[in-house]
Amino acid sequence: MTDTYRSIAFTEYGDSGVLRVLERELPAPGPGQVRVAVRAAGVNPIDWKIRSGLMAEVYPAKFPAVPGGDISGVIDAVGEGVSDFAAGDEVMGSGAGGYAEYVLADPANLIRKPGALSWELAAALPAVVNTAYRALNLLDLQKGETLLIDGAAGGVGTIAVQLAVARGLTVLGTASEANHDYLRSLGAVPVQYGEGLAERVRDVAPQGVDASFDASGRGSLATLVELTGGPKRVITIAAPDAADHGVRFTSGSPAEQVPGSLAEGAALAAEGKLDLPIARVYPLAEAAAAQDESEGGHVRGKLVLVP
Repeated sequence: MTDTYRSIAFTEYGDSGVLRVLERELPAPGPGQVRVAVRAAGVNPIDWKIRSGLMAEVYPAKFPAVPGGDISGVIDAVGEGVSDFAAGDEVMGSGAGGYAEYVLADPANLIRKPGALSWELAAALPAVVNTAYRALNLLDLQKGETLLIDGAAGGVGTIAVQLAVARGLTVLGTASEANHDYLRSLGAVPVQYGEGLAERVRDVAPQGVDASFDASGRGSLATLVELTGGPKRVITIAAPDAADHGVRFTSGSPAEQVPGSLAEGAALAAEGKLDLPIARVYPLAEAAAAQDESEGGHVRGKLVLVP
């Protein structure tokens, strides 16, 4: 077995050009940790937002910083006191610094990968599933209500649309025109994002909007608050100016988590009841290109890296 491994890291904030391939010494898992040989890693918008320094106040980077958190892979070593997993177990979940060939992880953040899931899909699911469940739970949605999701064709939006529709909600989803048929296929009423959004939403939802979920962070909060009748039932995972609008920013604190959400979402995906398209798979060394595509803002579903 090799004594070193490759990871993607950055030593300063900046554009994707600050990302470098680093060769590192392979760490042994400490007490209560497992080491995962990564088969695939999910790419999320938060990755490039942290790298750019945009989220420095919320998620300060400790340099050298390895981006990513979503992984799938095989446990190859376990630390003292770990009894839930053993070497050889196929897992998926969260491990800090997922853009790497190996990751140390807390077993509490992992689940066994359903056999029906590919490595790529298993790595794409964790953050978006946990985030979608969390946001819908915090909005306290009831059957029959109308939910507006801004950025509905991305990874989180794709999952949130399907979960909300399954719960009996009317879902309006913003996206570019190219993704409108896609949103219809998920059960949402598509709306073109951008200037004039409020009027377009009122046209398709004269009954009004009960709650709004900003999954894009592209400046829509004032409009979402207006459409929802106030900030109380508006939530964002992406807008750094949330406090300026009186809107709750959810970053996934332990108190906000929905227990069992990843296991439930993974099971639904394995059964074909929850869909998440893989937009593109990049080699690990091309992580910069993957983040550039993510930052472009028009990804349908998820981007994934493979070592």
